[in-house]
Parts: sequence; structure tokens; C-alpha cells
Amino acid sequence: MFLFIFLILTTFGFAQNKNTIQIGTVDSIFSKVLNENRKVWIHLPKSAQNTGFGKQKYPVVYLLDGDGHFSSVVGMIEELSEVNGNTLCPEMIVVGITNTNRNRDLTPTHSDVDLPFVPKNLSEQSGGGEKFVEFLEKELIPYIDSKYPTAPYKTLIGHSFGGLTAINILTNHSNLFNSYIAIDPSMWWDHQKFLAETQKKLASKNLANVSLFLAAANTMDAAMDVVKVRKDTTVFTRHIRSILDLNDFLKQNKKSNLNYQYKYYNDDNHGSVPLIATYDGLRFIFEFNQLKLSIPEQINFNKAVFIKIEKHFEEVSKHLGYKVSVPENTVNAYAYQSLSKKDMDLAGYLFKLNVTNYPNSPNVYDSLGDFYEATGDKKNAIISYEKVLVLDKNFPETKGKLEKLK
Repeated sequence: MFLFIFLILTTFGFAQNKNTIQIGTVDSIFSKVLNENRKVWIHLPKSAQNTGFGKQKYPVVYLLDGDGHFSSVVGMIEELSEVNGNTLCPEMIVVGITNTNRNRDLTPTHSDVDLPFVPKNLSEQSGGGEKFVEFLEKELIPYIDSKYPTAPYKTLIGHSFGGLTAINILTNHSNLFNSYIAIDPSMWWDHQKFLAETQKKLASKNLANVSLFLAAANTMDAAMDVVKVRKDTTVFTRHIRSILDLNDFLKQNKKSNLNYQYKYYNDDNHGSVPLIATYDGLRFIFEFNQLKLSIPEQINFNKAVFIKIEKHFEEVSKHLGYKVSVPENTVNAYAYQSLSKKDMDLAGYLFKLNVTNYPNSPNVYDSLGDFYEATGDKKNAIISYEKVLVLDKNFPETKGKLEKLK
């Protein structure tokens, strides 16, 4: 449920200075597997930006065709995890993987010429998918884990050939990612031989604790629908027919224990579907993350309500496989609410809890300083505000607060 109490505390998540709005940085790694330099676009959650990397860790989203989808995916994740108090998904690191040879990397097997979809030049380049997966598994993921504050939970998002790659990894490298969003995947690949092989392999796989969101766009002529198209045999409908066949199989294959959802987008085509399908996919995969409080619980917040919040994030921790603390902005909002109600014991507990959980965040010390100032503890207020400026000398308003106290 939307937490209206956060309206007065909302900030926009992208890193800013006076002249730019920055949503990520470019990093690179030389791949021995692929024998080339690979650029990746990195987005860190706001709570990890400019504060150094403390003990807080973040799940990672690996995004194929990163140069095409990076800004929209970053925006969605920030909106769903940080803005307006949303907890619809966790704060996450986004790794956008840009292309050097898309036809090579995102096709799992070699395909002979298959007109009109696979002309000669595509056929000649195809089939490098397994080497690309080796690059992900042995080089890129370890590099990201060594340099950034990553948690073990990983999601892969791919569209078209990227969706084909996501299904290939789910099938043949099932433990590489915890969850997958495959958007209008090219399951027609290699005269549908890849589809047949995928169904055969998945029939005997146990995919417990793995999630898949599969999306299909409307790629049919106006006279067609998802019922009529199943009877069609022309090459032009092979794309959507292959996805429908895959969905039929996945729905019937209950033995796999896969956490699965499928959605067809009648009003979106192959090019427009990634935006809305990614949004729906994130909502499905991270449904367990949403904190649901009633309006009375939000208005009449007390210790009992916070115990409920803590228990919720204990359950989130079980899903993700590691300890997840209550988010900083959630604790901060309810700490200020408690402070405004003169519940000093609860307010002090919450402000200090944030310092314990997020010791590299200047904001938690600024808030703790506000608490000490409100209780008349000038000495500790000054200490807290000075700590803010050690972590970030340009942190808004803190200098003024400190000068006023001194």
C-alpha cells in the first residue's frame, strides 16, 4: 500500500549537481573469454551514492541491451523502491550490458539461413551465446561482486534476442540468476529447434526458488488474435506462436516448481513492450517485498507497528537469502513522525537504529542530530552534525544547523 506519510519527505533519486542529473557511470572489463573490452553501465541506489560502501548490500539487475533500456529500467526501479516510500521492489544495482556483436552474443546456437528472419550475415555470426554466458559467469559477475556492494540475489532482464538468452540461461545455467524477465523472446530461433530442446530439458528440471516472468507482445496482423494464430502456419506468425507454445508448456509443467507468470500485451508491439513488461515483471518477482500497512497503522504509528515492519523484512530476508534491514527512508520517516508526536523513546530508538544499520549515510547522522537538538542535547547534536560533514561536506542544511548551535 502507498505510504502517504512519505509525501513530505520525498526526494528524487538521481544523483545531481548544479548542472547535471546523473543516473549511472560507465565501467569496463576486458574479457579473455570474448577477447575484447566490454563496457557496462552501472547505476547505484541513492543510498549507496557518494557515501562510500558500508555494510549495506544490494540485489543486482543485469540488463541485456543495456544501452537501449538502461534509463527506463533505472527509473522504474528507483520509483518502485525509493520514491514516495515505495517498497514494491528493493533498492537495486543495475548493470546495463552494452553490445559489441549482438547477433553473436545473444543467439544460443548457430542457425542456418532462415528467411526472412535469419539472413546469411546473421547466420554466419550466430551461435556465440554460450561463450557470452561464460563471460557473464566467470568474468562480469565476479568483477561486479568485487567492486560494488552486491548482495547474492541476481535478476536477468532480456528482450527479443535478450529474452532468448534469458530462457537459454534459465534452461542450461539455472543457478546463475535467481529471477528472469524474458520479454517477447525470439523462441522461433533456429527453425524452432531451440524451443523444442528447451521444452525437453525443462521437463526434468527442478527450478524451485527461481522466478520467471514471460511477456508476449502483439505481433500479429489485425485480423488475427491469440486463438486464431495457433492455427496459422505462415512464417510471419512463428514468433508469437513460439512464445504461446512455450507458455503452454511452462503452465503445464508443474513438476519444475518454477515461480512463473505470463502476460500477453494486446496493445503493445515488439518495440513498445519492454517498458510495461519490465514494470510488471519487477512487480511479480518482488511481490514479497511490498510493505503493506493500513491507513490507521500509518497514522497511529507506534512500537507495535514497527515490530510488524521488522517481521515483514525478516520474511523479505528469507526470500532474498540474506539479512535485509528495514530501509533507511522507512525508519527515518517514522522516526520523525514519532518525534512530532513527542514519543521520544521510539523516535530515539529509530534514529539510532538507522545509524547502526546505515553507518555510512550522512542523512542518518543529520536526522539523529535533529533528534538530539529537539531533546535539548546540544553536545550530541553537534557531534552528529559534525559526523555528517565528515561523510559529505556539502550535505544540504547541516552547515547551517551546526553554525546555529555553535
